[in-house]
Amino acid sequence: MEYSGYSKINLSLDVVGRRDNGYHDLRMVMQTLQLRDLVDIEVEDSDETVINMTTSKEGLSCGEDNLCVKAAKLILSKCNKTARVTMHLVKNIPVAAGLAGGSADASAVLIGLNDMMKLGLSKKELMDMSVSLGADIPYCIMRGTALAEGIGEKLTPLTSMENYPIVIAKPPESVSTAYVYKNLDLDYIRHPDIDAQVEAINNRDIIGVTTYMGNVLESVTISQCPKINDIKRTMMANKALNSMMSGSGSAVFGIFPNEHQASKVLSVLKKSGLCETVLITYVYNGD
Repeated sequence: MEYSGYSKINLSLDVVGRRDNGYHDLRMVMQTLQLRDLVDIEVEDSDETVINMTTSKEGLSCGEDNLCVKAAKLILSKCNKTARVTMHLVKNIPVAAGLAGGSADASAVLIGLNDMMKLGLSKKELMDMSVSLGADIPYCIMRGTALAEGIGEKLTPLTSMENYPIVIAKPPESVSTAYVYKNLDLDYIRHPDIDAQVEAINNRDIIGVTTYMGNVLESVTISQCPKINDIKRTMMANKALNSMMSGSGSAVFGIFPNEHQASKVLSVLKKSGLCETVLITYVYNGD
């Protein structure tokens, strides 16, 4: 059976502290997008657990380090089950982009195996289990519009965001998440007003939502990938309500008032040489 792993953007991202274990305390507003990967899963009875995986994405590891493989092993282990699981991942979400592609894929595997094997786990149980694999995975299971706190695992649902077209553009360069957080100076960042953005979301005020967009990681990633700024400027020059890097990058998104403006900037960016991937998608607020 086929299951979807949906991408996300950060409508805002703030770092409010650093923990002794090296993790950071965050406050973020997250939004699921219709842009998705597909995981086709087959399950057979077996006396031992065997996980086999293939993918459409050349160069993407399908070994023990892949989050899909880790997710399959985790849920089987937690439920004291064994099975032969065969997965094929069709990759549509750009890799190393700040769009939670790997986390989305892991969420699809957890949801899929819970469904196919009738394991009976609730959404909350899946979310609690998944945080050991990655802080974005609980959100990728929950989906929709949400305030995320802690390391990203403390989630508060918000009013569903209206369905404006969103252009995603990723430059060829990627910057590791570890590098970005390591080089973030908490003494010299301008914190976005996330409370004001949450209020705007709950009031369905798209101008307020876009006005209060902010990502404190941009300065670090842009220093390594200046094309991010060029893409943002191109989106703003073509009538984006606002444009920002998602997560730790390097993908940039722009929220547009209508399909005409989104299609126009899509054409401009495709000709610009700034992007290896550029596409239009829309808000996704869950099943």
